[in-house]
Amino acid sequence: MTTQTDDIMAAITRAVTLGHEGRPHDAREALLTLWTSLGPQGDPLHRCTLAHYLADLYDDAAEALTWDVRALDAAAELSDDRARRYDGSLRVAAFYPSLHLNLADDYRRLSSFTAAQREIDAARARLHTLGDDGYGATIRTAVEEVASAIRDRRTEPRASAPTGGR
Repeated sequence: MTTQTDDIMAAITRAVTLGHEGRPHDAREALLTLWTSLGPQGDPLHRCTLAHYLADLYDDAAEALTWDVRALDAAAELSDDRARRYDGSLRVAAFYPSLHLNLADDYRRLSSFTAAQREIDAARARLHTLGDDGYGATIRTAVEEVASAIRDRRTEPRASAPTGGR
């Protein structure tokens, strides 16, 4: 349930929708414009959400890594109170499994398997924060897929990645 109107979150959602409609360039440009307007000290919920989605719009793992690190950094500044002002069901702790999963996948794609393992371990350690719902199941499955790819030293994009294998 949304508890507060938030024009920036609405703009992020519109941009993400462009990506889902097969317009990744337009989505990336819209999100980059929003990022510029937010600045490095902008609202951490906005920065975390925007960076998290923007990372998915890059085929290049190093570019995605940059945005995934920004998302994790913003989450560290985000409070449950702020998140719940936007949506009463949000808990920041539940952001971390996905954030660490994405970092693990980026590092794996860059052949940095030690860093990837560290991030996948961090994601696993936080899986208990997820609900028993479709989202939780999706993240748990992806964690196991990435962990397997790390073990096998595979670097190809995952077919189940948010962009369908970047």
